[in-house]
Amino acid sequence: MSNFVRAYCRHVVAHPWMHIIGSLLICMVALAGLPRLGFTNDYRYFFSAQNPYLQAFDEIEKTYSSPDTILFVIQPETGKATQPRTVEMIGQITREAWQIPFSVRVDSLTNFQNTRADGDDLIVGDLVPSPETVTPAESDHIEQTILREPILAGRLLALDGRTTAVLVSLRPPRDDSAATNSIIKKAREIRDMARASFPGHKIELTGSQVLSDTFSEAAQRDVQILTPTMFAVIALILMLITRQVFATLAAMLVIGLSAMTALGAAGWFGIPLSPPASGAPTIILTVAVADSVHILINILVALGKGKSKEDAIVESLDVNASPVFLTSLTTAIGLFSLNFSDAPPYRDLGTIAGFGTIFAWILSMSLFPAVLRLVPLHPTDIIGRQSLLMQKISIYVTQRARFFLIAGLALVVFATAQLSRLHFNDRFVEYFDESIDFRRATDWAAENLTGIYLLNFSIKSGEVGGISDPDYLNYLDNFAAWMRQQPEVRHVLTFSDVVKRINRSMNGDQESFYTLPADRDLAAQYLLLYEMSLPYGLDLNDQINIDKSATRVIVTLDTIGTLEMKSLRSRTHDWMEANGPTERITDPAGQAVMFSYIGERNFIAMSQGTLYAFLLISFCLFLALRSVRLGLISLLPNIAPPAVAMGLFAIFRDEIGLWASFVTATAIGLIVDATVHILSKYKLARTEQNLDITEAIHYSFTTVGTALWISSLILMAGFLVLSMSPFFINAMLGLIVSITIIAALALDFLLLPPLLMYLDKKSTTSS
Repeated sequence: MSNFVRAYCRHVVAHPWMHIIGSLLICMVALAGLPRLGFTNDYRYFFSAQNPYLQAFDEIEKTYSSPDTILFVIQPETGKATQPRTVEMIGQITREAWQIPFSVRVDSLTNFQNTRADGDDLIVGDLVPSPETVTPAESDHIEQTILREPILAGRLLALDGRTTAVLVSLRPPRDDSAATNSIIKKAREIRDMARASFPGHKIELTGSQVLSDTFSEAAQRDVQILTPTMFAVIALILMLITRQVFATLAAMLVIGLSAMTALGAAGWFGIPLSPPASGAPTIILTVAVADSVHILINILVALGKGKSKEDAIVESLDVNASPVFLTSLTTAIGLFSLNFSDAPPYRDLGTIAGFGTIFAWILSMSLFPAVLRLVPLHPTDIIGRQSLLMQKISIYVTQRARFFLIAGLALVVFATAQLSRLHFNDRFVEYFDESIDFRRATDWAAENLTGIYLLNFSIKSGEVGGISDPDYLNYLDNFAAWMRQQPEVRHVLTFSDVVKRINRSMNGDQESFYTLPADRDLAAQYLLLYEMSLPYGLDLNDQINIDKSATRVIVTLDTIGTLEMKSLRSRTHDWMEANGPTERITDPAGQAVMFSYIGERNFIAMSQGTLYAFLLISFCLFLALRSVRLGLISLLPNIAPPAVAMGLFAIFRDEIGLWASFVTATAIGLIVDATVHILSKYKLARTEQNLDITEAIHYSFTTVGTALWISSLILMAGFLVLSMSPFFINAMLGLIVSITIIAALALDFLLLPPLLMYLDKKSTTSS
């Protein structure tokens, strides 16, 4: 170790208060950013501005009405949804829903603009003008009217008549937490009012605005529940293993400040907390404690050998300065590589956790030893017993090196071979577990009426006013009919059905006239007459563009994943290509499309980021170890753990999602920790103590084995706590990284020693 590092170590011990005050001043500057920290509750935040699916979605919003919605789904305990009492409630919710901030349209059974002819006039008005006075006979008429309208049947009224919905369209400002909160607050007030005024009805809320609010809710729950839980778990593990009360408190101070200062830095940089980014504090707590564990264990070992506390602290800092810096650096590189993600929340996660890792290193090398200098420490034989156990393990492994080499390589090959079983299949509703209201409400709504998986097709006619052209209308009608036959489709809303209804009404409401007009001018006249009769807020702007050159077809789907979405898109493109001119071929847009491809897009982006991170980490290892041979030997234990973890996962489940894109980048820096410490001590034993390979392995296990399994246990526990998140992506990230850490520790303890014995035959000094 350089003279500078030794001098620094002695300075920390000699002037602890200087380092404590200096460290706290740095923290205070960062912590001042905490009031600036906010939560984002816009689901669009998961997509970069360059994402083509988001761009298509934005184009739909610019051309037609906003696709953001709130859906009140209603079902009476007994009877039909068109019975008088339920219709009265629908009418009341419909009126109140107009008071929801940023609402631009409300659709329900009661305000459906029904059409009928009166001579040459077209009469358009609410299907239920007075919801409070509906009779049983009128209820039957309402049900029959709705169920014969393809626009409503299966969308606002279930085909069995049991469930109905009130659909509120909104145009809120983008990524405005206050706006979303006001929308959700008012919607919940209306829901609660209806529940109190109309007992005997089940009323649930879903829709894209509820989805946005749920992202924020999940993020806040992670911060409020998982972070304190992780804090308690770490404290308990440290206390049980070290039996050092004050040292444990010192470690908790360091890791707590590391997480808080990182969040403060996020506030200064204007980085919001989203569900993925809310996992950063848990990751930071986990990473930070690993540094403290290595330093503390070495101090306790030195105390056990009779050294004074001051000398023990200096020796521990001296021995750990290089490997702790290297592991902190590699961990930060892995986390910062998340900035290659196509999803901004994961860029934020990487940035916050990366900053936290840097703060943890600074505090572990300054605040932590300075506090330990001032608090009572006592030697404990538990650490000595664990060191002896590590030595026995190393002897056992080296005596059976051939077996562990073959078994380890076989495990790696077998697990890697399973990776081909995996495929992406994202379902954004399932991003939340069933403890979340949105998930339960959306699942129930999908089972009983409709879902929130929507496709939007903007189909062009090729000319201004061309939507009245009979050929175009027939194309729309044929497309809707074909789409309704697809197994993934629940409902299709198309302008051609509106035209057919108007044609029927203008011909005495005879069912035989529920067809498309054969004359373009007649269709245009019908459309003009109908539009002039519609009230404000219930026009056709959600279906036709301004110059009447295109219309929107809205397709409601079952809860489907990436594979089904790909299949449907492919079939749709083939149908359009075979049945119409080129200008009518269009790709669908919507949240369902955006989220279906989010995993694949991020995997491609993160493949590049992870590769760069791995190359940079490998370069750091080569420099630190100053040995080409040891650097090459270190590659396998660092590459293999993510492959082993994902391969073992593939045996039990072949579907992966967005979370899989970030496992390797998150874990790669963490799993280097054990390899770095083992090889650093191994190289020290070989070059400075002139031990042979086997003796050097025993030495490395004896000196750092205890700290490694303790830090790995805490890392695993931390990510297992993250696996308790109600946000499925965070939960799976926590689970798989935990398995990766276990795999890394096993490979470092069982495979790395045989690799050294067979591949490091020559003296490392000659490398």
